[in-house]
Amino acid sequence: AKKMERQLLREFSLFEFGDIKPSTSSDGLMKLEGIIQRANVKNCNNRIYPKTILVRENDKYQELIKDRRSLGCLDHPESSVVELSEVSHVITSTTWKGDDLIGEIEVLDTPKGLIASKLIERNIKLGISSRALGSTKRNSNGVDIVQEDLSLVAWDLVSSPSTVGAYLSPTIKESRDYKILTESNKLIL
Repeated sequence: AKKMERQLLREFSLFEFGDIKPSTSSDGLMKLEGIIQRANVKNCNNRIYPKTILVRENDKYQELIKDRRSLGCLDHPESSVVELSEVSHVITSTTWKGDDLIGEIEVLDTPKGLIASKLIERNIKLGISSRALGSTKRNSNGVDIVQEDLSLVAWDLVSSPSTVGAYLSPTIKESRDYKILTESNKLIL
């Protein structure tokens, strides 16, 4: 059997707005929440991530979250290393809801985080994209199935996602920046 070569796998999705009640952050930092990854669904890159593999990688990622080392960048670097000069945010929690992995993100006041914050404040819809090392194997339907050697690096903020519906929505901002969609009590940008 031919050994699959691990490559940098990058997946983009828009962070969908959820039923999130906005609240004010005492330090004024922007918080985002939304679907950051979907399991068992073909994405725009023709890949399916089996849930068992994503659960394993998310479980390992919890240690980074606990230590506040769960950093992400603005745009996808070409590297499997998170470069501190490119960091824009930190993932503060992840939880499963069915096959959707929901993430909470704190946008940092780093140079790249400030760019992300300003884009969001100006109604630019950002996406979230996983960056991982791994291989894929094409199934009989022509879909690439992500294999067991997957190793998650980070979730980055990007302009175009491959995961359908992976958009982030603000949950906490300075109160003067809120725009509330009153009929559904959702925070919108």
